[in-house]
Amino acid sequence: MNRSQPMAAGSSASQAPVKEMSAFYGLAGIGATLAVLTFATPFAFRAGGDNAFIALAIPAGVLTIAAAYVAERAPTTRALWLILGLAIVLRGFVLLFEPLLSSDIYRYIWDGKVQAAGINPYRYFPAQDALAALRDATIFPRINRADYAVTIYPPVAEFFFLLVTRLGANTTVMRLALLGCEAVSVAVILLLLKRMRRPLTRVVAYVWHPLPIWEIANSGHVDALMVSLMLLGLWIALSGRALRGAVVIALATLVKPFAAPALAVIWRPWDWKMPLVVIATIALCSLPYLSVGWGVFGFLTQGYLKEEALISGNDIWPLSVWRLAFGAHHGDVAVYAVLATLVVLLMALWPARRPERTVAASMADINMLLLAVLLLSSPNYPWYFLAITPFVALCGNAPTWAVSIGALLLTNEVDTDFYIPILVVKSILYGVFLLACGWSARKAYLKRTANGERAT
Repeated sequence: MNRSQPMAAGSSASQAPVKEMSAFYGLAGIGATLAVLTFATPFAFRAGGDNAFIALAIPAGVLTIAAAYVAERAPTTRALWLILGLAIVLRGFVLLFEPLLSSDIYRYIWDGKVQAAGINPYRYFPAQDALAALRDATIFPRINRADYAVTIYPPVAEFFFLLVTRLGANTTVMRLALLGCEAVSVAVILLLLKRMRRPLTRVVAYVWHPLPIWEIANSGHVDALMVSLMLLGLWIALSGRALRGAVVIALATLVKPFAAPALAVIWRPWDWKMPLVVIATIALCSLPYLSVGWGVFGFLTQGYLKEEALISGNDIWPLSVWRLAFGAHHGDVAVYAVLATLVVLLMALWPARRPERTVAASMADINMLLLAVLLLSSPNYPWYFLAITPFVALCGNAPTWAVSIGALLLTNEVDTDFYIPILVVKSILYGVFLLACGWSARKAYLKRTANGERAT
């Protein structure tokens, strides 16, 4: 018996490298399939529009789930080379095509040119005569809402547009700059994974995910800057420099406000310094644009909320479901807004008062808050969900996967004969999300029950 035990141990040890290489080859196979889907997508989109894009992008997202599972069992160094190498190839490929799914990037470039001419971007909409001298044949004709809307983007985003367009006022330079922001996000994800003592190969969940590939590398959405600043601020704060981290996260909220929930994790009850620092940061960044007064809020308050059916509540999914069941009532949007705000504030108090302040717990809290904000606000566009995408690597729970992949269903750039109403699309998206939440809750309950039985 004693002789057989070392043999068994040796046999097990010899099998470990074989299993790791088997996982590596499986990961390579998944990557090859993902590449085929990605390479086919632009041509399918041109032939079949949004529905063809979704038909390829959703399976790519499912493959990324499989890749995240397999990558944890593969040899770390080899797997990371494969993961990051393919991520660069995929982004380089989609960069070859002009933006397919959104025209927002042309507004970014326009705003940069307007600022370089010494004009406040919140003052005029592109088609006004005051900006006639800046019009060209490449950027101006592709700007959305050019004939009635001033810019909607907050001050830090505007400053970014100005800086990038000084290097080159075209879509390639803008997207390369945003890919640089994404590189910062990937680096911070790796640092956080290392600090949480989780496999670094989990980064595959983000870098192979179709949402950032298409919405950053191809469409060039400024949300990439927001995510990088949010993650960087979290890293700084969780490294013991909370006020500096709060400043960076405040900068992120001035790119897109979806970064704001991250502040709840690093704030401590009765800490008055952090709110003051955040307010001061917002005020200083807004100062160069205050010549337009309240117009610094741009098109957001001048029409966007109405245009996106947020004031009417028609595109807010939870409220729409309520109305289907109980009918619309006068003032229900205001009541919903108050209740939704209270829910988010109450949820934000939990991480602020949490006695356990580990990095893993902080990431889980931010993940939960962002999911709640996305559910309650139910955006109409997939790129808004980029805020949650890093957490498929950091937390990897079923609800986050469901929302980040399901967001691809919101792609709606080309009109087709086969149109699915937005309420139906959101019902599928959030229905799957709620099912994933129920599944995760049941799994956690069974785990606690099993641990309790073992303890007794």
